[in-house]
Amino acid sequence: MLMHVFSNLCDNALRHTPPGGSVMVDARQQGNVLEIAVTDTGKGIPAEALSRVFDRFYRADASRQVNTGGSGLGLAIVQAIVEAHGGAIRAENAPQGGARILFTLPAAEQAPIWSYSTIPVR
Repeated sequence: MLMHVFSNLCDNALRHTPPGGSVMVDARQQGNVLEIAVTDTGKGIPAEALSRVFDRFYRADASRQVNTGGSGLGLAIVQAIVEAHGGAIRAENAPQGGARILFTLPAAEQAPIWSYSTIPVR
């Protein structure tokens, strides 16, 4: 199920990143919590949509359905999966521009502390 989370978040980020932009996946462990962020360099999420992006059938850009299809269920499903694993998820706009979706998952106490960031693709 977590593969579905990564697939959906990365697919959304790639879809909203213009040519020449980048998508980054960052992960870090803080105590017993893993925090994973998927950040793109697209135009970001409108401020009025940030609180609703995880609502079922909600689309920040309703006109996009004509071009790309989809039902507006992807992020609602992602939220349900993350919460079923004991985590939490939120959306924000990155300071340098673009959208960032962050989610947390509980980590085993004996897991080593680590931090990893991907190299931008594109």
